[in-house]
Formats: sequence, structure tokens, C-alpha cells
Amino acid sequence: MSAIVPTERLKRKDYEKQLEKLQVELCHLQEWVKAKNLKVIVIFEGRDAAGKGGSIKALTEKVSPRVFRVCALPAPSDRQKSQLFLQRYIEQFPAGGEIVIFDRSWYNRAGVEYVMGFCSPAEHKRFLELCPLVEKFAVDAGIILIKLWLEVGMEEQEQRFKARIDDPLRQWKLSPMDTESFNRWYDYSRARDMMFNATDTKHAPWRLVRSDDKRRARLNIIWHILKTIPYKKIARKKIKLAKRSNKGRYNDQAGLRRMKFVETRY
Repeated sequence: MSAIVPTERLKRKDYEKQLEKLQVELCHLQEWVKAKNLKVIVIFEGRDAAGKGGSIKALTEKVSPRVFRVCALPAPSDRQKSQLFLQRYIEQFPAGGEIVIFDRSWYNRAGVEYVMGFCSPAEHKRFLELCPLVEKFAVDAGIILIKLWLEVGMEEQEQRFKARIDDPLRQWKLSPMDTESFNRWYDYSRARDMMFNATDTKHAPWRLVRSDDKRRARLNIIWHILKTIPYKKIARKKIKLAKRSNKGRYNDQAGLRRMKFVETRY
């Protein structure tokens, strides 16, 4: 059953108010994950321009990168191409007290690699067969696995691509691979459907997020993560700054006069 999507876009003021509340809860979750030595993986998948990057930024901007670690692997090296396909992803799996966020993941094989012909049909079929087994192994080992698919509409994706073309601050987001994916909308849709059919399992289910409204999508994603990982607020001892010692006091600014500072332009 598809989620009911509000027709009106969320206003920035309302978004920022709700985001701040959720980010406070993420800080509480962070302390719980560290205290309980939990291991968490959050996978972000979806079409190009679906809003993965902005959602990950909203999720991680107020927490420690030592706990919330973002993994966005580049194209594999020649050595990595000779390894087991999942090997370089498994190397990034969390230790105790870590949440690893995959900005695209091993599901590249079910999406871009399959659609663009970077893997053979046999390799694609083999991946879909083995992926649920590997994920079951990870979950049985104590990893909390959250798989998110951001579903953007055809018209909204086109608008976002056009905005990237004209904006020098976002042109870097648009690659030849992105424009090719734009041309192959239905090929990606079929690949998505095959992926869901094979890998939407009881132990590692997919959760879809309507992402035409980026702000609503970000809030819903954070809320879902908070709901999926049971946590409690951990009381922290109040920190007091000790009185600064004057032992060894000297003019510590005098020695800087011979140094060159960055020019004050602003």
C-alpha cells in the first residue's frame, strides 16, 4: 500500500522546527548506540536526484562522524574488481558503537550496473539470489539493517536535473551517468521492481520514501530511523569548566606577531 502524500509542500519554517527536534533525538540515539555497543547500517538507494545526499546531510549534520559514518564508495579499482563483489562493502560494516550510512551500496549491482551493462545478466541474477543470504548473515550477527529507497517522480526528477544544469553550485552533481539514467527511466523502474521482489525480506525489508517534497522526506527518514532503533535517553553528567591555571603564564600573543595571517577580507 502506498503512503498518503500531502499535496502541499512543507514550508521551510515548519521543516526547520521539526528537524531541530529530530536532531536532538538523534543525539540521544547516538549516546545509546555507543553505550550499548550497537551496530547499525542504513542504506540509501533511489534514482539520481531522489534526494539521498540532502537526506544524509540532515541526518548527520548535528552528530559525531565517529558514530555516524558515511560511506560513499567510488568506482572499484582493478584489484577490487577481482575480489568478491560484496567484499569492499563488508569491509565498511560497523563495529560496536557505530552507525554506517551507505550513500548507495551493494545494490549498485541491482541498479546502475545491471541497467548500464556493467555486469552480466548471470552476475545480476546471482547477486539477487545471494544478497538476501548475506543480509541474513549480517542481521543474525547483530547488525540492525535499515534499507531506504527514495522514490522521486518523473517530473520532479526532470526539474531537479534542469536546476543542476543552471546552478554552478550544483553542476558537480550532474554526471554523464546521471543524464543516461534520465533517458532510461523505465529500465531503472524494471530493475527496481526486480530488486524489490528478490530482496524485500522479513529480516531486511525495504522501506520506501516519497521524496518529491525533499523536506518531508528528510523528516520522515529520520523519524523512521529513530523508530526502528529502540533507544533511551542516557543521563550525562553536567560538565563544569575548571578554573584556568595561570601557572607558566606569559604573553602568548607576542610570538604570533612575526607570523603571517590570512588576509581579513570579510
